[in-house]
Amino acid sequence: MKNYLLSLLFLSFATSTVFAQAPSPDEFLGYPLGSRFTPHQKVVDYFKKVASTNKNIQLQVYGKTYEGRELLLAIVSDKENIDKLEQIRTNNISLANAEKNAVRMSKQPAILWLSYNVHGNEANSTETAMKVLYTLAQAKDSNTKAWLKNTVVIIDPCLNPDGRDRYVNNFNMVSGKVPNPDPSAREHSEPWPGGRPNHYYYDLNRDWAWQTQIETQQRLIVYHKWMPQVHVDFHEQSYNEPYYFAPAAEPVHQDITPWQREFQVTVGKNNAKYFDENGWQYFTKERFDLLYPSYGDTYPLYNGAIGMTYEQGGIRAGLAVITIDGDTLTLKDRIDHHFATSMATIETVATHSEKLLSEFKKYFEQSVANPPGLYKTYIVKAQHISRLRKMAELLKKNNIAFAFGADRTLNGYNYETQKQESFKVERNDLIVNLQQPHATLANVLFEPQTFVTDSNTYDITAWSLPYAYGLNAYAVKEAVSGSFSFIEEKKEVVPVINKPYAWVMSWNSMLDAQMLVALQKEKVKVRIAEEGFTIGAKIYPAGSLLIYRTENERNNRDFNRVMADVTKNFNVSLYPIASGYVEKGKDFGSSVYRLLTAPKIAVVTGQEVSSQGVGEIWHFFEQELNYPVTMISAQSAAYLDINKVNVLILPDGSYNDKLAEQLTSWINLGGKLILMEDAIGAMIGKKPFDIKKKEYPKKDEKEINDRKYAEKDKDDLQNSIPGAIYRVSLDQSHPLALGLGKFYYTLKTDEKIYELLEDGWNVGTLKANSYVAGIAGEKVKKKLATGLLYGVQQSGKGSIIYLGTDVLFRSFWENGKQMFTNALFLVN
Repeated sequence: MKNYLLSLLFLSFATSTVFAQAPSPDEFLGYPLGSRFTPHQKVVDYFKKVASTNKNIQLQVYGKTYEGRELLLAIVSDKENIDKLEQIRTNNISLANAEKNAVRMSKQPAILWLSYNVHGNEANSTETAMKVLYTLAQAKDSNTKAWLKNTVVIIDPCLNPDGRDRYVNNFNMVSGKVPNPDPSAREHSEPWPGGRPNHYYYDLNRDWAWQTQIETQQRLIVYHKWMPQVHVDFHEQSYNEPYYFAPAAEPVHQDITPWQREFQVTVGKNNAKYFDENGWQYFTKERFDLLYPSYGDTYPLYNGAIGMTYEQGGIRAGLAVITIDGDTLTLKDRIDHHFATSMATIETVATHSEKLLSEFKKYFEQSVANPPGLYKTYIVKAQHISRLRKMAELLKKNNIAFAFGADRTLNGYNYETQKQESFKVERNDLIVNLQQPHATLANVLFEPQTFVTDSNTYDITAWSLPYAYGLNAYAVKEAVSGSFSFIEEKKEVVPVINKPYAWVMSWNSMLDAQMLVALQKEKVKVRIAEEGFTIGAKIYPAGSLLIYRTENERNNRDFNRVMADVTKNFNVSLYPIASGYVEKGKDFGSSVYRLLTAPKIAVVTGQEVSSQGVGEIWHFFEQELNYPVTMISAQSAAYLDINKVNVLILPDGSYNDKLAEQLTSWINLGGKLILMEDAIGAMIGKKPFDIKKKEYPKKDEKEINDRKYAEKDKDDLQNSIPGAIYRVSLDQSHPLALGLGKFYYTLKTDEKIYELLEDGWNVGTLKANSYVAGIAGEKVKKKLATGLLYGVQQSGKGSIIYLGTDVLFRSFWENGKQMFTNALFLVN
């Protein structure tokens, strides 16, 4: 077996007389594999060519990227398995659904899914995928044939074609005739935003659970139709690093089973065998943990599979690079290493297929019979139906079962007060009973506080959905079943008024923001009630939007048609008001009913800006809000025309010192500047910005540094905050906070906090005991004890909005979208 696999590593791709119709990568591409980077379309063409010549391969195009590139899978096994492939798949799904009559087929193969090139500039793995496909297609050796009898291998050659082509195209443009291995050569650098992310600059390896990106959404539909026993995610890290493969590092989530841990060791030992024989360096059990639920290794683990990450040194290594050790690492070397682990993993899965299937079946049966975790049911209150619907959509995408309503009074852990309390379950409350096949993923996404064994984590340590969606919830220790499968529509009885004085619409969801956009697009004038009011027995809160009939009819001949079309399209009935006289509050002629100005928005992009921060904003405008936005450079921001741009967004980034001065006159003329995260720091100490960083107490002279050298690679827990949830107290009367309630839960990934504004509005502040969940060291907690996170300052006719955290974090922090739309449309 050893000699066989070693010979595969250095396989010569000469024309095969036995399998002449299946060209090798070298033959098809017209150059030796590893001598150039292959454009994505050529990879697609190669997969289609090989599949067309081999009856043991099924090809499936499962979607397209934002830029229109094909996403595809090659499914490879022996002929007997391919002939009954649909039967294998459906039987496997019956095991994953823990169906009572589910039994394993005779000689049922295990399913192994190999995912390549999720990060575009980690480009060797797509080249490797072609080599793996060709090797399996040939199946020359009895060992390969035996492996394919016991295994169905699913190959996704490129999860991120848009990012890959961005990297490859740039490399081809700047590289010379001969590769330059000097790390300082321009071919080892990338222009902004780099090839790592997808079209919208998202990291697809952190999107598995949230499914905000089109590539992930389409892939997960297919993934859930197969539910593999093993999934491997192929990556690259710094070219100065040796190879990494499983077993993973701590922290490992407590819901990951002993068997899942054990099989990672089994796979790792077999990988190590081949690396040892070649003298290739590698490491395990370091750096890459198993906690955050949205990775390509953890998400499969929380879905009953063995999920693993493999990391080859090589980011931006090009075709050849000199490493810190003085060795030259080539693309061919990198392909050989990924190919070795690919084939070794196929061998391991095939050898252990029986055990993998039996443990897979047991995993889901135990999920139903004895779900993991302290709590057995999560109940989410229905105070915001629109956000509750969004949460339900996410649960459906992840195959998590839920129901609504139960006529019971229960005792549970209150997410808001963090105490055990009695509460009543109401008709539209969402109920997630963990007695279901997907109990583990549901528990991981809902648990109020994630248990973490080690602070040296690779990503955020808190993500609980009720906090992310701004919905209060209760965690209950007993199994509770819901009574309904749908949300009850509670439509108000709207009075018929022939000629209303005005119509009122709510403002507390993305749907409301989308409706406002539709109205303003049709030139409908919309006003905001900055104070609440009462008409009859109906109370309208601050933030309600009003449409006055007369002022709109006077300026818009199509007003009645527009109103009819918009309300029909959004399936909303606006509430008519007969008179401008208000029983409680101020009459409709008051200045508290301010006219909203349609924003003309620009976003700064470029080298000094976080590509992730830009991408989140860009994606939000185009894919969620459907609102026009202009992407500009920092240089262009210095010459804004207030008539063309009245709202400017500076995403997280590091900006030059002159920008503050250049924006001053534009702000004073009426411009609205939104500063996000580190963009705030760039403006501190400059006019007209009154924001100040909060000064911390000086270090106690008695404090000593007692860290040990052996702990040099670990985070200093006291100063660590890789991602924790904090409760922000809101000034509910301010337009920035409308629709959010008394508190806003934010994901804090740094220790930055600001002094209260002396002349402005301190809208969102941290107070004592604001920490909620996730890792935050004791020193960080002291620094974040009190201070400002969200504020608004007036300057001349304009305003400056300070957003001190990422309110659009990876597009899954749903509640932050409300604050962001408030900043765009409501704050003047």
